[in-house]
Amino acid sequence: MQKYYTRPCNFYYNKVSKDKVKKKISIPVNGNKSFSFDSIEIISRTNKKKINIRSIKNLPSKIKKKVLIDIKNISKAKKIPKLKFDNLPIIMGILNITPDSFSDGGQFNKKGSAIKQINKLIANGAKIIDIGGESTRPGSKEIHQIEEWLRVNKVMNYLKSKKLFVSLDTRKSFVMKKASKYKLDLINDVSGLSYDKETINFLKKTKLPFVLHHMKGNTETMQKNPSYNNVLLDIYDFFEDKLRSIRKSGIKHNHIILDPGVGFGKNMKHNITLISNVSIFHSIGLPVMLGISRKRFIKDISGNNDSKEKIGGTVSSSIFSMLQGVQILRIHDVNEVNQGIKVFKKLSLNL
Repeated sequence: MQKYYTRPCNFYYNKVSKDKVKKKISIPVNGNKSFSFDSIEIISRTNKKKINIRSIKNLPSKIKKKVLIDIKNISKAKKIPKLKFDNLPIIMGILNITPDSFSDGGQFNKKGSAIKQINKLIANGAKIIDIGGESTRPGSKEIHQIEEWLRVNKVMNYLKSKKLFVSLDTRKSFVMKKASKYKLDLINDVSGLSYDKETINFLKKTKLPFVLHHMKGNTETMQKNPSYNNVLLDIYDFFEDKLRSIRKSGIKHNHIILDPGVGFGKNMKHNITLISNVSIFHSIGLPVMLGISRKRFIKDISGNNDSKEKIGGTVSSSIFSMLQGVQILRIHDVNEVNQGIKVFKKLSLNL
């Protein structure tokens, strides 16, 4: 039987959105009447068709049933403990305590510089601090769990004393367990919980929220000619399969964030397809996060206009993602992205 997917599109914002929702000619995303859509794209492996939501009633019964379930998932309010989804997007500030991360390796290895960066990220508007002690750039090699923990541990006492939402970027349950004795609000495992078999047990025991991330292969191999039948639908199916497995393992809560993994086993065409159609993942019914900061696709597109920190490309792709309803953006240059978003909202959306 053919499988169908629903992608919300043709979005409205602020006053226009609220008016359309009131008239029932658009549907809110994430329970927020200030952001809504009036059209959907129904996609299969062989074709796709865009229709207005008023035409859903005319669909064949099986397709209509699937679409209505998806729309319910898109429109319901999302919840992650200690996070507020009332002013989107939420900015996750990146802190790499590593010597070899792809854009800022070695800058925050010392305790003093790491703490200074935490304070800067918060002052610039980051609502989440994502701390990592192991580089996951393309071609990076695994480090020992104790070495990773010693890097992360430099700031754990400091974080414990602050009112921060702390995310831990690690694949290793050993590091998760160590960090959880201090302060931990979210697990961000780029392996999609597949690297360490003990991670599921840790998450089941602690009931911590986590990011379900997509990566093809591992950090050493992921960029060696990655291929998909259909990158968008393959990743959607991955999320659905992984969520079923997670439920069977005993994790019943919905405090899960989806990250399709831009740059993790994807070439430029894959990345552009994902970002351009990212709203499809709303129909799974969980918050969506994108890590587009300083990524290689910006260089590939901008050519001789590339720059070291890729701030222009990061800001523009962040705003585009916001306009697709992405709830969380993982960012290095928090001040610049927040600046761009604030100005864009004021000029275009009048929020």
